[in-house]
Amino acid sequence: MPRAAPSQQLSLFDPYDPSPVDGLRVLVPAAPASPVVLTPASHPLSAPVPVLLPVLVPDLVADPVLLVVPPSSQPVAPDVATPASVATDRHATLPAHPQAARTLQLGEHRVAYALRRARRRSIGFVIGADGLSVSAPRWVGMAEIEAALRAKSAWILRKLHEQRDRGDRIAAAKVDWRDGVSVPFLGETVIVVLDPRTTGAVLNNTAEALPGVPRRTLHLGLPQHAAPAQIRDAVQSWLQRQARRVFEERCQTLAPRLGVQMKRLSLSSATTRWGSASADGSIRLNWRLVHFALPVIDYVVTHELAHLREMNHSPAFWDVVREVLPAYESARGLLRSEVLPVFD
Repeated sequence: MPRAAPSQQLSLFDPYDPSPVDGLRVLVPAAPASPVVLTPASHPLSAPVPVLLPVLVPDLVADPVLLVVPPSSQPVAPDVATPASVATDRHATLPAHPQAARTLQLGEHRVAYALRRARRRSIGFVIGADGLSVSAPRWVGMAEIEAALRAKSAWILRKLHEQRDRGDRIAAAKVDWRDGVSVPFLGETVIVVLDPRTTGAVLNNTAEALPGVPRRTLHLGLPQHAAPAQIRDAVQSWLQRQARRVFEERCQTLAPRLGVQMKRLSLSSATTRWGSASADGSIRLNWRLVHFALPVIDYVVTHELAHLREMNHSPAFWDVVREVLPAYESARGLLRSEVLPVFD
């Protein structure tokens, strides 16, 4: 495989579609409306058959699905939006897209979704924190779009429920910055203590802590009446310093095992990426990874270092990751499912 150009960069989420944070995407190949007929190059023109269009399904999607819609001879009906009042159906407990102009009954739920017409050859479903968004070619009729939605209604409803539950967890994760607040650090709970006698920030470990009781306290040199923003900034600054220390240590440990050399490590505050790697040996890691336990951090570090050997997400790349972390799937699952504290 030719070496990637020095400017080429891959993130932990490449080649994923740049959809909303935690977004989920399903691409459904749509059938061209009559009179267009697609046939394989080697197939006789007298026997047209449905063609499966190539679709890239992002790796972040759980239970990816692919649906082939056979060619339709029905005329395309004009789009007619459902009255917005229908979205207030008593079963509408799922996220409703803020730009939703349509609704469709799926099981016991009336789902409000946004529809966008685009120059494309497939119907795309994106399920994110805002709800369901559908992109479809201009020549695909509403009957086919709704048929595709109904065909995958179980998957759509499950993902919408997951997004709703995740939204509730994120709302509950908002940090109330005060004396005694807790934050996760390397997979453990750390209690923040405002202590004017302390200089800077000092982490204390209590080996005699009772089961279920946090054994770590972070003493900050702040007065009891410190403003929430002061406490937040002090904790974040300490976490970022610890992140650089931990990440450098893990890179130095794991790089030799992968047979690569990291040239430069930098921290990022990206909202949609945990890490990225460049062919010149540069690695960027999201400082918020320091909230996770070491196995999860090691997975992301290994993932990015592996790109210095395979600048792609091919089977060969995952073989490189597996050389160091045979059971990396469990760590990746935690990376996707955990909800981090909301600092703002």
